[in-house]
Amino acid sequence: MAEVKLANLSKAFGDTQAVDDVTMTIANGAFVTLLGPTGAGKTTILRLIAGLEQPDQGDVMIGGRSVANDTPAQRNVAMVFQQYSLYPHLSVRDNLAFPLRSPLLKTPKQEIDRKVAEVADVLKISHKLNNKATNLSGGEMQRVSIGRALVRSPSIYLMDEPLSSLDAKLRSDLRIELKRIQESLGATMLYVTHDQIEAMTMATHVGVLDEGRLVQFGTPREIYEDPVNLYVAGRLGQPRINVLPADMFAGAPSGAKTIGLRPEHIAQGEGKPSQIRRVEHLGDQTRLHLSLDGHEIVTLSESRTTYEPGDTLAIQPRNPLFFDASGARIA
Repeated sequence: MAEVKLANLSKAFGDTQAVDDVTMTIANGAFVTLLGPTGAGKTTILRLIAGLEQPDQGDVMIGGRSVANDTPAQRNVAMVFQQYSLYPHLSVRDNLAFPLRSPLLKTPKQEIDRKVAEVADVLKISHKLNNKATNLSGGEMQRVSIGRALVRSPSIYLMDEPLSSLDAKLRSDLRIELKRIQESLGATMLYVTHDQIEAMTMATHVGVLDEGRLVQFGTPREIYEDPVNLYVAGRLGQPRINVLPADMFAGAPSGAKTIGLRPEHIAQGEGKPSQIRRVEHLGDQTRLHLSLDGHEIVTLSESRTTYEPGDTLAIQPRNPLFFDASGARIA
């Protein structure tokens, strides 16, 4: 594994600035997620690191060395795509072994067999090694796709939304498993997602992208608790942060135009009266949908709450975030 640095990296496609002056360090052994909507530049950054695209300016350094003039093969990276990218006519064993059979690596057969068996055991697909790839479920095919990257020992694993095409239960299972594998290998991973749960639960650090710009980079807790602007605040949190005019409550600092209230940062039982419009019982918690001065607010209550639609609930902010007219954080 190795440290990967991006220095003032930019890439445009025609009039579209896909990546805009991005500087970021992915520490050796870190699990970094890039979070942002479609078109934010996430996949382009992966392709620039892999050498599948060339930057208009800036540099990519792997292990302290510029790889600007290296081919993709020379960069020693492994990439996992959203689609499975398997060879349907080959068995699971041969799909896993394929990267190791490259003439550039010259891996002995005994070593190939050992690595394939090891990775198949880690991914719990040892009993499928003789199956054709077309005889696997979607989850199994994605495990094989991830396994093709794991059989190698690259400088960094690049993962482009590898779980997005799976159902919710399987995504949850593989998310836990992938994090366990990363920690056991001490692997350096850069993982692209638009799923905030994946970003929060898997990453040591999160990079939030907006129209090709790296808006904030930090630990998941830092991004969630101390967002630099309203855009970042809205990327993490489920339910989403409540955004209201700053003058709805007393105590707003000078220059504040907007107040951001996480659902768990709303004190109940005192303050301004709101009306409960809807109650969502989710088992471990209850979401209350409130109306206050014409604004919709979502807050949380205990799982066995007795509140009903139409009830009145007094609320007030607790640990609010304030933003100016441009959306920048001011307190």
